[in-house]
Amino acid sequence: MFSIFSQYPTFLVFLSIVIAIVITIALMPVWIRFLKSSHIGQQVRADGPESHLVKQGTPTMGGVIMLVAVVVAAVLVGKPTPETFVLLGATVLTGFLGLIDDGSKVVKERSLGLTPKAKLVGQFAIASVFCLVAVNLLGVAPTVEIPFVYTFDFGMLTTVVPIGDGIAIPWLYLIFVNILLVGMCNAVNLTDGLDGLASGTVMIVMIVMAAIAYRSDMLEPAIFAAALAGACIGFLWFNSHPADIFMGDTGSLALGMALGCLAVVTKTEFVSLIIGGLFVAEAVSVMIQVFYYKKTKKRFFLMAPLHHHFEKKGWSETKVVVRFWIISGVLAAFGFSIYFAQSLVGAV
Repeated sequence: MFSIFSQYPTFLVFLSIVIAIVITIALMPVWIRFLKSSHIGQQVRADGPESHLVKQGTPTMGGVIMLVAVVVAAVLVGKPTPETFVLLGATVLTGFLGLIDDGSKVVKERSLGLTPKAKLVGQFAIASVFCLVAVNLLGVAPTVEIPFVYTFDFGMLTTVVPIGDGIAIPWLYLIFVNILLVGMCNAVNLTDGLDGLASGTVMIVMIVMAAIAYRSDMLEPAIFAAALAGACIGFLWFNSHPADIFMGDTGSLALGMALGCLAVVTKTEFVSLIIGGLFVAEAVSVMIQVFYYKKTKKRFFLMAPLHHHFEKKGWSETKVVVRFWIISGVLAAFGFSIYFAQSLVGAV
């Protein structure tokens, strides 16, 4: 639609952000009214911070509108390529999985939806299909690079299935991508526990991922990442404290999957762990808490994930969110700096 601006790729990336913002802000109020009239609201954890009890019944599933904005912006602004459809496909499918989970919570009126096993099976299935499509259709190399250190060849153990021109299954890389994508899915999901926390931090990360894709001459993935950032910005208008709506698993799982997929397509699998370091820290805090409690029957943190620990220490919700935004910004900038330095060295 905007092919007239094809010679101005930077403009297209920013246009994607703007369109996603406009769509999200325009549609979200209608969606909120529908959710309220349908009595579709968040079920708060019984063991969570007491200050969160007032959030009971707040509309959820805001991720639906975010995904609509991302799809429309990415398709309208860009020139849809296989990369675009593969990235959108994995993100939307994961969002649909989250939607089923959110719907189950509403119907059962509890904070737990699908069983952890059911969610993991769905996430691993999407991640596996994405990996095979990325390698066979998009030509993504089954390697993982640690900048300035070493590049691991995870394609050494590959099976070629004689279907069509042959489908390569790089087993080691498939395992790695599954861990990365499913890990990111659940890490962002765990981060989504305070008003504006997940949407704000994902916005920062996606702006950096858009810059990386652009720097790698991958315009369509850059437009996709920009659309995700724009959807988060638009959502923040309604999700800032006190939130009018939550994104739900529909949004958080999809955003985590999108981050992991972008990392694979742009070959920044390792660097993405630094850029999204806050999400990694949130996930690790839960693993530490569970492990430590099983061993000692005591809690390592006052409460996990990590943001709840600081709430328990007396920080206000807004203070935790803003400080976590700052940390996310620092980590994202550090990760981008490593990527940029590596790209300069590779260009010499």
